[in-house]
Amino acid sequence: MKRLAYEKLIRIVGLICIVFIIGCGKESIEPADNVTEETVNEVNDDISKDSVDDLTENTTDLKEDMVDQESVEEEIPAVEEEEDQSLNIIMVGDILLHTPVEEAARDDETGDYDFDFIFENTKDRISAADIAIVNQEVIIGGEQLGISGYPTFNAPYEIGDALYDAGFDVVCHATNHALDRGKNGITNCLDFWRRTYPDMLITGIYDNEYDASAENIPIIVRNGIKVAILNYTYGTNGIEAPSDMPYAVSMLRKDRVIAQLDLAEQIADLTIVCPHWGTEYNLGISSEQEKWTEIFREHGADAVIGTHPHVIEPVVFYEDGDTDNITNNHGGGDMPVYYSLGNFVNWTAGTGTGVANRMVGGMASIDISRKDNGEVSIDDFKVESYVCHVRGGDGNVTVYPLEDYSEEMALENEIIRQDGSFSKEYCDRLVEKVYGTK
Repeated sequence: MKRLAYEKLIRIVGLICIVFIIGCGKESIEPADNVTEETVNEVNDDISKDSVDDLTENTTDLKEDMVDQESVEEEIPAVEEEEDQSLNIIMVGDILLHTPVEEAARDDETGDYDFDFIFENTKDRISAADIAIVNQEVIIGGEQLGISGYPTFNAPYEIGDALYDAGFDVVCHATNHALDRGKNGITNCLDFWRRTYPDMLITGIYDNEYDASAENIPIIVRNGIKVAILNYTYGTNGIEAPSDMPYAVSMLRKDRVIAQLDLAEQIADLTIVCPHWGTEYNLGISSEQEKWTEIFREHGADAVIGTHPHVIEPVVFYEDGDTDNITNNHGGGDMPVYYSLGNFVNWTAGTGTGVANRMVGGMASIDISRKDNGEVSIDDFKVESYVCHVRGGDGNVTVYPLEDYSEEMALENEIIRQDGSFSKEYCDRLVEKVYGTK
């Protein structure tokens, strides 16, 4: 209908223009040298009463079309005004693929891998977040480089499929295991992400100098809010970066960190730092973590979410002007710090006291919004507790919210064979000890 009305309108405008040119031309416009008065009279004669009648009919038809068009437009719902900009951001800890986890994902007949079972009980929560971040502890180098567990890890590409299908938006790769397969591990991993899931934001590893530069900050945009995700690791287990790719892994180097924080302060609405730091299996906070916390806060970080210790560590909220919990603080705004989220999934080969601690992980949850003055800030933050449930057989490694985990389920968790203290009650007590609440 829109096209028909438009075509009729064009015809009418054309006729009106001819009338106007001819009617006005006699009074005020001198004809060109090659246009005689006789030619003008012939044109005038061509505009007969029938042509005027046709014009009248076309005008009537156009009015009817316009009426019909208005009735169609009334059926289209009006676009609602944009709602207040707000986000829920979540992050989980280490995806630590020990050999038993990889074996549970492998089909013995076909040799194919499928890790979806890990996220069966958490996928809804992950996909519900506006931005979901995960710490991919081990490099995803693919079967070509050999699948392996501790101490030098390499994962099949299918774990990337599972992360994407679970609803994650950002993958942090700056870990102490990032160089376990050297340069090929880095390039294979990045090639996989670019080829298969180009919309996934990958941070912490690089295969070119441009992406690795301090001026290139990883930013994800949701609901009109720009969030910078800065990912660094304390080291790479003594493995040197490739000589032709010294920038392959994002390191906790003070000059680089400060440069990126200062730039993020200018171009992003909110900055989250995801450091791979701390002391393995330590439930407390190290002096090194406190030192970096001070640097992050001084240079404008809005939240810090840490990984690496493989156990949960405290969540501390530093208020604007608060200097009680941090030495030589130079200022900075409110900033929650999740010192370690622990493991999200793992099946360590370790035995003895403390192994049970590695089965409990945290999920950071942060709510942010844009205020009336245009600034974006944190409205609320919390930590949700999870437990990794492991049993022998295909697909029998999965993660449950701790609140949904029962004592009966805990008795079936094969980690009891490695640490007899593991139980639902034990997990509850651990969370209360570290977080101060269940």
